[in-house]
Amino acid sequence: MKLRVLAIAIGLFMLSPSLAASAATRSDSAAFAQLKSLSGSWEATTTKGKAHLRYEVVSGGSAVVEHFDSDDLGPGNAMVTVYYLDGDRLQLTHYCMAHNQPHMQAESFDNASGELRFAFVNATGLSGPEAGHMHNATFRFIDADHFSTDWQFYEGGKPKFNEAVQYYRVR
Repeated sequence: MKLRVLAIAIGLFMLSPSLAASAATRSDSAAFAQLKSLSGSWEATTTKGKAHLRYEVVSGGSAVVEHFDSDDLGPGNAMVTVYYLDGDRLQLTHYCMAHNQPHMQAESFDNASGELRFAFVNATGLSGPEAGHMHNATFRFIDADHFSTDWQFYEGGKPKFNEAVQYYRVR
């Protein structure tokens, strides 16, 4: 009897990682579908003026490109973020005006609340480990015409500021 219980426990233990991976696949795929639904133009009014986003689904539906510009950035400082599935994991690479490229991975997606969280993995272009960079990002999908973002900037190994903005669809 003890041997049978042990065999069942081992079987469940071996099965649990594949169940977790399957759940992550469904969750990351659903989050990626939400990002694809942003295709089009968006605006927000911030304390620094208007912020503009444009999303496009590219490469046969395998990537979403975000183009960000703001009235306060000045010429040549627009930024791009690319979202994509790497196998079953949702990833992003942010091409920042800080002259670096943070890479993040989806940490969680709650389809009921519409909250998608990305966590820092690594970055290229950092001048050193303490250099400023975007470190985490959170999306909240409110409805078909509204969503918000909250990007967290790190410097000196700790949070320096957040950029939280709510966008509305313009087309």
